[in-house]
Amino acid sequence: MEGTIQSWRPFLLAFLLGSQTVRASIDLDLSSTDSIKSAAKEAAKGMLSYYTGYRPGDVPGNIPDPYYWWEAGAMFGAMVEYWYYTGDSQWNDWTTQALLHQTGEDNDYMPYNQTRSMGNDDQIFWAFTVMSAAETKYPNPPQGQPQWLELAENVFNSQAARWDTSTCGGGLHWQAYESLGGWHLKNSISNGGLFNVASRLALYTGNQTYADWANKIWDWCEGIGLITDKYDIYDNTDSKNNCTTFDRTQHAYLPAVFMHGAANMYSLSSNANDTTNTTKWKKRVNGITNALSAFFYPQNKNIMSQPCEVAKCNVNEQSFKAYLARFMGATVPLAPFTQDRIMTKINASAQAAAKQCNGPDNKCGLRWTDGDKYDDTTGIGEQMSALEVIQATLVHVDSKPVSHNTGGTSTGNKPGIGDSDERNTDVRTRDVTKGDKAGAGILVVLFVLAPVGALVFLSEMV
Repeated sequence: MEGTIQSWRPFLLAFLLGSQTVRASIDLDLSSTDSIKSAAKEAAKGMLSYYTGYRPGDVPGNIPDPYYWWEAGAMFGAMVEYWYYTGDSQWNDWTTQALLHQTGEDNDYMPYNQTRSMGNDDQIFWAFTVMSAAETKYPNPPQGQPQWLELAENVFNSQAARWDTSTCGGGLHWQAYESLGGWHLKNSISNGGLFNVASRLALYTGNQTYADWANKIWDWCEGIGLITDKYDIYDNTDSKNNCTTFDRTQHAYLPAVFMHGAANMYSLSSNANDTTNTTKWKKRVNGITNALSAFFYPQNKNIMSQPCEVAKCNVNEQSFKAYLARFMGATVPLAPFTQDRIMTKINASAQAAAKQCNGPDNKCGLRWTDGDKYDDTTGIGEQMSALEVIQATLVHVDSKPVSHNTGGTSTGNKPGIGDSDERNTDVRTRDVTKGDKAGAGILVVLFVLAPVGALVFLSEMV
């Protein structure tokens, strides 16, 4: 028996070694552009390993459970940014396909199959992405397809039409439709998201009406108390109580959404030599930039963190640091006076995130304050967070978004602002078709064959 065991030892050792997944942190040297791009590529590859929408018979732009539809929009936003910062276009086909497939029947990112759970915040994450595509001159869709700016305008118009003055003196509800649960809440990401897109449309198009909307939304959020005098951003308020009560939860990405919008308004005012508004928006950008320090711990190390990391972040929260990093980075070229404060935090957080990318196949954890002690979590949100903060280290003050006047090529349809038939109507529905049923069957087959598909996917990642 002993001789038999001895004879099997080499084979057993080879099997065990072959079954082990290599664990090593992603290398990141912030003094080397090539190193940063390589690290970003590793994080992007890990994020896209969860995506199957490019496969024949699957649905472009959808990501699997437990992730929600809005996060797919955010994920492809990260890929637009990835292309912009690195120049690597190998995943552009997937990105463009996803963004065009999910536009919906009215080209406003409200596809019928998503409207039973459609929040204004869900829709706005897709608008963030197509707005980034316009601002970075990401390759335009083919002629005859909706263009990036047009899509962003359509989302804005549909949401501006839902601005509800019947309670709280205005504001956007969390949900797109009154029949959906949680309609009574008016939350910061829905209103802040609309503010962000309005400010970016104002800067890109030069249309004063967008700027007027941005001012109106900020003033409402501040006046109602969602934005405090210390520039803390509360999660939501309740229209049932005429917006006199608040959920004071503070999420890491909320201030960054408002900060980036304020930076766009600062840049717009500065370009117009409007001293009064330049001063006003600079104060707001500075206020939020300073308030963001609450999400960087330990304070002397400037590492990005969020309260949920003390226990366990839910599937949404796992991606929040991605948007904090994205909008912090995007603020710097618009408001260069923030550069030192923001980039110190971005650089320290990127180094910490890269160390935490030491899970199986360099998958990334979320608790960057743990150094290279892997926290045993991985997923789309964790990968996206690492990707966004790493590629944000490539930001510099000259990376300003383009506009119609500075080389932008994306075109809009110039509809009437707020002109939409989406005024809090009931959920749009359609009959289930044979195609839907066939698609469901295909997905079952794909699920069964997932291990084979994973091998094919990995072979395609170059």
